[in-house]
Amino acid sequence: MKMFTALSIALLALPTLAQAADETVMIAGTDRQIPATITLPEGDGPFPFVVMFHGTGSDRHEAGGGYDLLAPKLAAAGIASARFDFAGNGDSPAEYLEYTPSSGMQDGLDVIAHMRGLEQIDDARLGLLGWSQGGLVAMLTASHTPDVRSLVTWAGVVDMTGFSPEEYAEAQKNGFAVVEFDWRPALNRSLAWYDEVRALDLAKDLAGYSGAVLAIAGANDDVVAPAVTDTILAAVGSANKQKEIIAGADHTFNIFSGDMAAFDRLSQLTVDWFKSSL
Repeated sequence: MKMFTALSIALLALPTLAQAADETVMIAGTDRQIPATITLPEGDGPFPFVVMFHGTGSDRHEAGGGYDLLAPKLAAAGIASARFDFAGNGDSPAEYLEYTPSSGMQDGLDVIAHMRGLEQIDDARLGLLGWSQGGLVAMLTASHTPDVRSLVTWAGVVDMTGFSPEEYAEAQKNGFAVVEFDWRPALNRSLAWYDEVRALDLAKDLAGYSGAVLAIAGANDDVVAPAVTDTILAAVGSANKQKEIIAGADHTFNIFSGDMAAFDRLSQLTVDWFKSSL
């Protein structure tokens, strides 16, 4: 996802409710230190809460500051949130070689545990949000965490079993593959990551998840096909499930275009869903 453009920098520089209400913490996780930003609604609570999982090569702020923009909207609806950096991204002191879907899930579980240690949080009212590959990790987490009440995916990916044979061959040879981006420095992706995504049967895992599900995609997404929303809904064992395809939206819901209509629609759908399902 494109993170660093003139537009994204401008967006992040704007004063927002999130900046006023945020607390940045370093969580002592099971395997590593986890940088996180927590946003709480006004009042004493207890509040339902959402943990946000970011996409490939991104960080807890997300593309164009998308998660920073969403957090105050959740707070205004009475929902607390935490967004965090996977290993090797953002402010994480760990190496990216430590990142795999399972390590991302464990970090997410550690963030959930930290949030449940706050007196303002209603432990039982937990939601997860994931964007792109973060959607995969959020779905993986939900499928292994029976008390997740609600799940939202933004352009979430399900099946990466055949992902980039060229990179996989490089990782088999060297122990990692060098992954280039046009918005950040290259990352060394571990052989363990490739082996995990090839072995993962997320659709099968999701059959055991019975919480609420909203799968959202952009109609013009050329990274993760919008039809993957149907795969998600078919896989989950939930009765309360829905998809939304946002017309004219790309993989980042046009957040870099200067036209925020698609992202605003995305945000409103997400807030409304969590408000009704948590």
